[in-house]
Amino acid sequence: SADVAVGEEADFNGPVAWGTFAIGMVGGLGLFFLAPRLLADGINWLLHVQDALIGNLVEGVARLLLIVGYIWLIGRLAEIQRVFAYHGAEHKTINAYEANAPLTPESVSRFPLEHPRCGTGFLLVVVIISILIFSLLGDLPLVVRYLSRILLIPIIATISYEYIRLLATNLDKPFVRVLVAPQLALQRL
Repeated sequence: SADVAVGEEADFNGPVAWGTFAIGMVGGLGLFFLAPRLLADGINWLLHVQDALIGNLVEGVARLLLIVGYIWLIGRLAEIQRVFAYHGAEHKTINAYEANAPLTPESVSRFPLEHPRCGTGFLLVVVIISILIFSLLGDLPLVVRYLSRILLIPIIATISYEYIRLLATNLDKPFVRVLVAPQLALQRL
């Protein structure tokens, strides 16, 4: 910032930090969890569909398209491309470290950009797990339906984390590599 002298740290604490965090959380929850549900309810209403499973699947597909579209869209920004490049370098380094390879630029450069425990892959798994869980809930009253999208996030995130962790410990199995492939493909996006 222009108000911060060179070598001086910016102070990002207190109300500004918490306000920014709150706006980000509300925006993220609204965009990625409530908006797809609202879209599904709107489509069901327009088409006079009363099937909860169809509504939950429409919601899940909308959420998936939003996540993939968001990653693709922000990946077109020059600043974010630089962040993604650093992130890929981190993956290469972690892959080299986990293979007990020397952590030199020459050695690390031979390793893949993708990593099976990446946060981007985690987002994909969260979407898939949310589709499964929300579909199992069936038809809920309107307020409960929307509250469940927020209140179940920690449970969905925990299941997703454990799923990724389980897969990562079994990458030597061919069927596990098939299950991990979509996560790695999303990272290439």
